[in-house]
Amino acid sequence: MRHSWWGVVFLVVLVGCLYLLDAVLMPFIAGLILAYLADPLANYFQRLGMKRPWAVSSVFFVLLMILILSLLILIPLVVQQTKQLGEALPSVFNWIENILAPQVQEWTGYDLGAELTNVRETLIENWRDAGSYAAQALSQIGRSGMAFVSWVTYVALIPVVTFYLLLDWSRLISSLADLVPRQWTSDVSRLAQRCDEVLSAFLRGQLLVMLCLGIIYAAGLTLMGLNFGLLIGVVSGLVSIVPFLGFIVGLVVALIVALFQFDTWWAVLGVIAVFGIGQAAESVILQPKLLGDKIGLHPVAVIFAVLAGGHLFGLTGVLLALPAAAVIMVLLREIKDRYKGSALYDAEQRPQEQQHYNDGLGRHDERESP
Repeated sequence: MRHSWWGVVFLVVLVGCLYLLDAVLMPFIAGLILAYLADPLANYFQRLGMKRPWAVSSVFFVLLMILILSLLILIPLVVQQTKQLGEALPSVFNWIENILAPQVQEWTGYDLGAELTNVRETLIENWRDAGSYAAQALSQIGRSGMAFVSWVTYVALIPVVTFYLLLDWSRLISSLADLVPRQWTSDVSRLAQRCDEVLSAFLRGQLLVMLCLGIIYAAGLTLMGLNFGLLIGVVSGLVSIVPFLGFIVGLVVALIVALFQFDTWWAVLGVIAVFGIGQAAESVILQPKLLGDKIGLHPVAVIFAVLAGGHLFGLTGVLLALPAAAVIMVLLREIKDRYKGSALYDAEQRPQEQQHYNDGLGRHDERESP
């Protein structure tokens, strides 16, 4: 009972620190997540014969090259297409009202044109005012010198924190494991491995799936000559963090642009083919190779975790949302397994259930042992 009170006190203090030190903790949480994601690459360089400092430096060199290539190639194209999209919005709305809306009304009886009038005016007004809003925000930051310096400092701290955490990652994990009470070592080690499997599957695996899908969509739409193909592909890949959401959003937007640009059903078939190839590649190649049979997070859990974390703890809560959701999910499944092996669940079959559960734990521990 005394240990339980200590656990409650520790949890309350931890939540209070997260709430009070939200902005200060942001670069450290971000650096911790980046170090976790980059650790397998650093380990790979070590297996090639590099010392840990050189391996970590090589990881940073690779990440720097990717960032530079993105800044030089991808970002200018996306910005250009975004600007072109803003300029084309009036024409797109005119096409929807004059061509698409009458067809929709003829087929369904729904007056789409009337509903789009207010939407068009609002979007165009906000798009034109975006530059002035950005200028006002920048001027406000400029007037608040300390806020600007703090923001730059926090951003600059992220790679520094990432470097030192990545350099001592194995030592840090060993130190944390050494603090676990000896009687809990087996259970904590098993639960930590399950949490790592979930986080690896979702963070590393899903990020790679998003990248590959974005490349497939962007390349396919650009090759067929679709306007804003690169922008639609990039957005679809990013939104693919929630399964099927990127596919639905990208397909709907690409179909509208294709009908507006080409005014032929062949373009519609081309867009459907591009997204069909992306979904086939995800199901047949990307998911099995990058995620395997590891347990991922449910899309509803992802959405709820991000929204709840941001509401409670701001940016720090958003960064911690997915790791916390993964840990909670693993603990809930552990509670479920223990419950189904208890007399409360089935008193008659308790010995068989408990023996089956213990056998499973024994096999899991044997696989973990060197």
